[in-house]
Amino acid sequence: MNDLTAIVESAKAAFGVAQAPADLENAKARFLGKSGQITELMKGMAALPVEDKKTRGAAINVAKQAIEAALNDRRQALADAELEIQLKAEALDVSLTGRRRGQGGLHPVSLTLERIEAIFGSMGFDVADGPEIETDWFNFTALNTPEDHPARSMHDTFYIEGGSTAAPNLLRTHTSPMQIRHAVQHVKKYSEVSNIDEGNGLFSGSMPEIRVIAPGRTYRVDSDATHSPMFHQCEGLWVGENISFKDLKYVFTDFCRTFFESEDLVLRFRPSFFPFTEPSAEVDIQFQEGPLAGKWLEVAGSGQVHPNVIRNMGLDPERYIGFAFGMGPDRLTMLRYGVNDLRLFFDGDIRFLSQFR
Repeated sequence: MNDLTAIVESAKAAFGVAQAPADLENAKARFLGKSGQITELMKGMAALPVEDKKTRGAAINVAKQAIEAALNDRRQALADAELEIQLKAEALDVSLTGRRRGQGGLHPVSLTLERIEAIFGSMGFDVADGPEIETDWFNFTALNTPEDHPARSMHDTFYIEGGSTAAPNLLRTHTSPMQIRHAVQHVKKYSEVSNIDEGNGLFSGSMPEIRVIAPGRTYRVDSDATHSPMFHQCEGLWVGENISFKDLKYVFTDFCRTFFESEDLVLRFRPSFFPFTEPSAEVDIQFQEGPLAGKWLEVAGSGQVHPNVIRNMGLDPERYIGFAFGMGPDRLTMLRYGVNDLRLFFDGDIRFLSQFR
């Protein structure tokens, strides 16, 4: 039996020094292969007496099982070592800060619109909304725009299918139609038959003032660094029985200084022409500090509402008067944040937009 014990110990030693599966298989062949030591012992049993074969065979089987057990243990140890190496190579450092999903935020133009609405809301202005597909009457005619005005040209206006030749549909070129729609609904709400002048069908009774802003998207055939085919406008309207140009200057000056947070901001009302106001003025601003200090920048158009527009609202211009203005929130956003190309706001570049979160 001593020879079997020595063989088992020799096999365990050989398996223990094997560092790779191939080395282990070579060691296995020395003991369990066709010419291995255990195999040779089993072949030699043929020469033993019958009474010794049973005892010798059982002993050889015990040794063979011990060698196979040692072989399997070493195979598992090598496999575990290989797995450990692989896991270390593919390990993740869970102590690192995770990659969180970025937090969204409002678009810079949306931030500007909210700011405009909040400022005028503090002055008692309502916010009007209306369709972006307009009729020619609300977009042009009701606003005293002549038939031959360049703004009606296909070069400036997106005309769309629907309507008729006499009254085509279009993508609104400004948000002034919302002023007309709001004023007409306002007049209907407060008018009474006894307050309608039978001679002209206009309302001349008493009613609360119309004080409203109309922000929203507008469309014109234009595209460059400072223009876009789609852009935003915010129109304002204040109509009452005694609203003057002085009120316009006070309201818009207060708005600009609040919007830009600068009491030193200077405004200039420069004479101009618009078909829906008379007199009319362009509004320029001048910063006293910063990179734009000393430069005059146009930010809005304004004026007293034309009597014809007052009539188209259903009001008597002999009693009612008011002012209107229109400004570009996109341009105000550019000035507020120091952006020099309007197209950046609408390219959808997250790197740019994320700065305003």
